[in-house]
Amino acid sequence: MEYDLDVLYRMVKYAESLGASYAEARFHRYSYELVRADNGSLKDYSVTSRAGFGVRVLYNNRIGFSATNSTNTEDLMSAVQNAVAAAKASKKQVTLAERPYVKGKRTPNVRVDPFSVPPEEKIRIALETNRAGLGVEGIRSSITMLGIQRDFRSVVSSDAEVTWEVVLVGISHTSVAGEAGSMERLHDSRSMASGWEFIQNNDWEGFARDISMTAKKALKAPTPPPGRMRVVMDPDLVGLLLHEAFGHASEGDLVASGTSILKDKIGMRVASEIVTIVDDGLAMGGYPVPYDDEGNPKERTVIVEKGVLRGYLTDRASAPLLGVGVTGNGRAQDFENAPIVRQTNIYMEPGEWGVEEQIREARNGLYLSGRGAGGGQVDTGAGTFTFSAGPSYFIRNGEIGEMVKGVVISGYILETLKSVEAVGKDLRIRTSVFGGCGKNGQLVRVGDGGPHIMVREIIVGGR
Repeated sequence: MEYDLDVLYRMVKYAESLGASYAEARFHRYSYELVRADNGSLKDYSVTSRAGFGVRVLYNNRIGFSATNSTNTEDLMSAVQNAVAAAKASKKQVTLAERPYVKGKRTPNVRVDPFSVPPEEKIRIALETNRAGLGVEGIRSSITMLGIQRDFRSVVSSDAEVTWEVVLVGISHTSVAGEAGSMERLHDSRSMASGWEFIQNNDWEGFARDISMTAKKALKAPTPPPGRMRVVMDPDLVGLLLHEAFGHASEGDLVASGTSILKDKIGMRVASEIVTIVDDGLAMGGYPVPYDDEGNPKERTVIVEKGVLRGYLTDRASAPLLGVGVTGNGRAQDFENAPIVRQTNIYMEPGEWGVEEQIREARNGLYLSGRGAGGGQVDTGAGTFTFSAGPSYFIRNGEIGEMVKGVVISGYILETLKSVEAVGKDLRIRTSVFGGCGKNGQLVRVGDGGPHIMVREIIVGGR
């Protein structure tokens, strides 16, 4: 690490000697293991490792960026020259928000290094999980993945020196049930910023069997009738809705460009008074982001407080455009990409309702599950969304009723948030080692979640 920091300091000083008023050098080292079991057999075991340097400069109020995976001094200095040349060629003027000097370091809380675990043990767990899911009668296909990630980053700039590392592990399982020509596919995963102890301490065979049983049950489930109805959403679906339909709309670059429904709404009511929405880099259960890739500390950012919009998510370039502070949301996929505004872990804060209370209060409607939820469409400018939920349930006379499948929900995100009638006591935030959030060609790990919530009215359809 000391070597990496020394290299980064030299890159920054060289950029400044070339006339850059600000320079930022980053080192990124990434390792990823993926074990895949398919229908009772080992399908694949892959190991990926990448490392390199990125440099961003401000020259005459213009930004330039360059990257290299070489450790050769000449190549590193050439990357700096390329960044300066790119800035000189740029026509877009940028102002970066000022900040006090930042220095920090964060190491992961890992008891058992997952990369030290023998491959045979990883294969064994993946195969046993896969065979447990396949062993349920009526299951035609079973796919299990075990993923492990180590992500180390350093940022040195004219006003920062930070380093951090994240270790992430998880298991994903998909079961396909079939009967009389009908098929139903269900997927779920569990990941944690943790060591191998997370894998050791969970019942993955039971996890896979439960997915298979739910997929089998969904085979004979009907689709819901279309219309507007009251719903209770579980934490997984709440997280998906917040991240996709609201979180992106709160990103400062989209707000500044006028492509967000939240533009010019600071201080205005955008949700029910019982709704508070937060983006927190260190949220329990989420993906740890102690610093962003500009070197800014990323802490708890309140976007909505008791229904009122209080702020946006920003990096150093978008904050001055909006007249707000930097929230530490300048994130990059890797050393080859420049930071852009991204979410970290977005969630709704818990309230006072129990789950059973919400179901009783809903009386008649739907209990919507995020397990197996599919993608959808979001328009941040119009504030509209459409999502597919996983296998869900009717609520009849204040009790959980029969299962329904193929549930699709849609609406306007601000109308939906304003119609939240109850917020649960429970809070669950999740992340994934198997995917992330895409934007402008970059993929970053994120987390999302919340408690159970009851929504007065949402548009429901079936597919």
